[in-house]
Amino acid sequence: MTNPYQTAPLQEIPTKETFEESCYLAANPDVAAAVKAGTVASGWAHFRKFGATEGRRQKVPEEETPTAENFDELRYLAANPDVRDAVAQGIFPSARAHFNSAGRLQNRRQRRASRIPGIRVQKLAALRPLLSDPQAPLDANGKLCFLDADKRAKDALDDEIPVSENGYDDETVALIEGSANGLVLDVGAGFRPVYYSNVVNLEVKDYPTTDVIGVADRLPFKDDSFEGVISIAVLEHVKDPFACAREIARVLKPGGWLKCCVPFLQPLHGYPHHYFNMTHEGLRTLFEPYLSIERQEVNPATHPVWAIAWQLRAWADGLPPSAKKAFLKLRVSDLVGFPGPMLAQPWARDLPIDKQFELAAATILFARKPSYPKGDAEK
Repeated sequence: MTNPYQTAPLQEIPTKETFEESCYLAANPDVAAAVKAGTVASGWAHFRKFGATEGRRQKVPEEETPTAENFDELRYLAANPDVRDAVAQGIFPSARAHFNSAGRLQNRRQRRASRIPGIRVQKLAALRPLLSDPQAPLDANGKLCFLDADKRAKDALDDEIPVSENGYDDETVALIEGSANGLVLDVGAGFRPVYYSNVVNLEVKDYPTTDVIGVADRLPFKDDSFEGVISIAVLEHVKDPFACAREIARVLKPGGWLKCCVPFLQPLHGYPHHYFNMTHEGLRTLFEPYLSIERQEVNPATHPVWAIAWQLRAWADGLPPSAKKAFLKLRVSDLVGFPGPMLAQPWARDLPIDKQFELAAATILFARKPSYPKGDAEK
């Protein structure tokens, strides 16, 4: 088999025995911010009180303890720049010499070898016959890029865009494992904490787990290419979800499966833009012309309680301190009456305009048709 089924975790579920402070904070930037602000004593304190219950992850350590069997010259030097300098100056003939004479006693570390590049080589070799352009070259990172240089440069400069990072639920993992002999497309994959040999991660941004850099409304693959397609929290961020739905259906093999999740009552969240939320009827309308809809559901991860919690948390976070304090003292019964009188309360009146757009019941647009054909003004 040219592309044997493999996985490479980039994050793991920590235990009391495997917990590492730096790795936990790296995978949980909100906890790192809380520790920096002094509201939480440490990552370990958060993990013991909240993290285990919340299913928090930590980065797989980037370094390991070298042994006589796994020692690697380059990875040891990468983790120990002082040794690298000493070797360059001739103080030690090699990193191995330092390790043998001093490194063991000093508990020196070496970089952990990543399995992802090797897995990606086999994956993209299996993918190449399915490309619209089978001769497409790899970029400097060994990935396929179907964005023009200007677009890619612009995306690289968008540092303010938060990292889109989510793992798969058990059902999705089972679908992936059931398609181990073929390829699955993850459209808008973001960063995935586990890298799968049979999942082609397509993204407009270049994350460590990205395989193909491209856009969802022009998928660079031939018809009938994939055993399955995953699209989780993506279609709200594209300008033309109907075009994306057509493309997803086009690249699915006959009999192939689709798992698609789109928010309904989530607040505005940009990666970098947020265009459309959808009812279940709207989501069905996207795919019904092309696919047989087997079922639609709300699962524990999309239960209404998440929408309520998100709305209330975002509202509270946008208020000045005194109004926030009053808002957090409200009872549910205070909020389910007629809203009119509530508009005069500080926690409604003082909500910033950006938060009002983020959480609005509706937004209003005014426009005017030009007196000349659109585009003539530029002539």
